[in-house]
Parts: sequence; C-alpha cells; structure tokens
Amino acid sequence: MQGDNLNDVQARGAAARELLVFTLGSEEYGIDILKVQEIRGYDTVTRIANAPEFIKGVINLRGSIVPIVDLRLKFGLGEPQYNEFTVVIILNVSQRTVGIVVDGVSDVIQLDKDSMRAPPEFGASVDTAYIEGLGTVEEQMIIIVDIERLMSSDEMALTDVAARV
Repeated sequence: MQGDNLNDVQARGAAARELLVFTLGSEEYGIDILKVQEIRGYDTVTRIANAPEFIKGVINLRGSIVPIVDLRLKFGLGEPQYNEFTVVIILNVSQRTVGIVVDGVSDVIQLDKDSMRAPPEFGASVDTAYIEGLGTVEEQMIIIVDIERLMSSDEMALTDVAARV
C-alpha cells in the first residue's frame, strides 16, 4: 500500500512542472524554475546606445556582463515603475545569462499537466508565440512563458551583442 502511494506521488511529480511565479501589473506569469539562477533587487544598469527600449542595459554580475530586459516594456504593458518590490530574475537560457525585470516575485508552484491549457489564439494581431499555456491553481490564472523561445527570438538576439560589450 505504501509503495503504491509512493508510485502515485512519483508519477504526479514526473508530470508536474515547477514554476517561478512573478507579476507584471495585475497579471501573474510563470517560468520554468530550472532556468532561474538567482533573484536580485533592481539596481542601476548601464545603458547601451541604440538598444531597443525593452533592453534596459547591462549589469556586472560577479565579473560577467549580463543584459537586462524589462518584460513590462517587452510585453507592452505600460511604463514600468521601479520600487522596492521590483526584482531582476537572473536566468540561464541557451547557455547565456540574461536578467529580466519584473514587478515582483510571488511564489514557486508545482503545476501538473492537467492544470495547463493551450494559449488562446488571437490571429495575427496579437503575438502569443512566447505563451506556452495558461495554468490554473485554485482560482489563480498563470500565464506560462516559454522563456527559452522569448530570449532566443530575433529581437532578443540583440542581447548577444549587449553581452559582448
């Protein structure tokens, strides 16, 4: 009996994903926790000339130059307001280190595949290429971002240039 329960738990664990939940405005987003290196408070960045507005600049993270992307600007969610809750999530994506600025980090959750739904289709007018799906945990709706796809997009290829500066 106890072995059966252990197998059930292991089966659910294998199907579940662990996500770091962060906020942008009033919405909650989730990214794969395995991509997260660390979470830091927002600090001054060094601007890079001619970089897109959503690339805030670069920081020196223990000797490594890390490009910083403001997801609020990237997703067109309005002008960011940096305060004591603003954080930078340092990610390891495609063998690169990149920081994303978000309004706050709220939780780490496990989300099983049964709680995930495909992203809605809006046609060509809204780009949902970076939305992996929508997850629900109790009454909470979480937009799951495919951070690998987002950071490896043509626009983000500029972060490679910024990282070499």
